[in-house]
Amino acid sequence: MKRLLHQIKMKYPGEQDKNIIAQHGQRKYEKSGLTKEQALIIRSKITKAFDEDKIYRNNDMGLDDLAEHIKHNRYKVSQVINTYFSKNFYAYLSEYRVKEAKRLLASNPSLSVKAIMYEVGFNSKNSFYTAFRKSTGNSPNGYRNAFYKQEVYVA
Repeated sequence: MKRLLHQIKMKYPGEQDKNIIAQHGQRKYEKSGLTKEQALIIRSKITKAFDEDKIYRNNDMGLDDLAEHIKHNRYKVSQVINTYFSKNFYAYLSEYRVKEAKRLLASNPSLSVKAIMYEVGFNSKNSFYTAFRKSTGNSPNGYRNAFYKQEVYVA
């Protein structure tokens, strides 16, 4: 995203960042044929798939799998995620996985970090720790320790 923003700024110096990105995004999807009504339906189905069906727990989850799950074209699903959630599919997927991992770390002290990692859909320790640290600024163990320290002081 930073690279894209830099490239756009070089082409359009002096414009506000968000306006530049919005204009670029509109041009990018200019010919997709996705109507606002279709986009809202797809957005709703994506949210349901993640919130209710918890498809992010599938460790092989990819954009094609999501598109198949909600029965829509993968390119339109990608466009909706990029446009309405302001991130790409993998960032969106990672966000849900980390959110669930945080919940499990706080509610299940007996579960190992590795078990939680697999439970929420990550395949590797490295990708889990990287995503977790990027989201929280802490490692999973550090997050759990901080949570329980805070719990002790509050109680």
